Amino acid sequence: MEEEGKYIYCIIGTKEEKNFGPIGIGDRGDEVYTICYEDIGAVISSSPITKYPVSRDNTMAHQTILEKAMEDCTVLPARFCTIAKNEEEIVEKVLKGRYKEFKELLAKMEGKVELGVKAFWKDMDLIFREIAEIGEIQRLKAMVVKNPSRSTRDLRIKVGELVQSALEAKKKRESEKIVSELKDLTVDYRMNSTYGDRWIMNSAFLVDKVKEKEFDTRMDELDKRYGDRIDFKYVGPVPPCNFVEIRITW
Repeated sequence: MEEEGKYIYCIIGTKEEKNFGPIGIGDRGDEVYTICYEDIGAVISSSPITKYPVSRDNTMAHQTILEKAMEDCTVLPARFCTIAKNEEEIVEKVLKGRYKEFKELLAKMEGKVELGVKAFWKDMDLIFREIAEIGEIQRLKAMVVKNPSRSTRDLRIKVGELVQSALEAKKKRESEKIVSELKDLTVDYRMNSTYGDRWIMNSAFLVDKVKEKEFDTRMDELDKRYGDRIDFKYVGPVPPCNFVEIRITW
């Protein structure tokens, strides 16, 4: 039998005990609830002291609870799979021990939400045609066509490297242009990794709730302007996981 502990989802600004229902991580039906110290609380559930795999089910369970908590409170997300031995350890070492830090972070995040923006090129054939018009790439490709032999292998490799470099530079320019259209409405933003040729940008914006509708409108305008060229995936509001991650060591 694995030892039982308490899984910590987030820190919230509250002095009230709350119950979020039997939605704890691990699919055991554990109740998710708060324990408080003065005017801050930890959202927790019972859990084995174990290393949860970073699976879709587990990360979605963690995220769902964060989203439930943020409906009524300012949320400071805890790192995935943060587990204490018991409630007393959480109160003493986390809530009481880091009270000032959490109060400052809660004040900083008060009234703010995270909005996610991803962008993808719709037509990669068009993008590669645009890249093919770059002078140096045209020159090297012409040399390959004139000498279609094994001796052009290095040239072909060079062309491939130039195309990939040009694609990354194009992504950077495009993403910077999109961000420039949004950042005046934000408190902060993060650029995360992208994968594959189509994925231009993967960004998170921290936005005051009072500017959320204006941000929505700006995204609609971008979608209309770039509609033939770019697909936008716009999500939120979500917990500010890109801007706060509470790390707790025992």
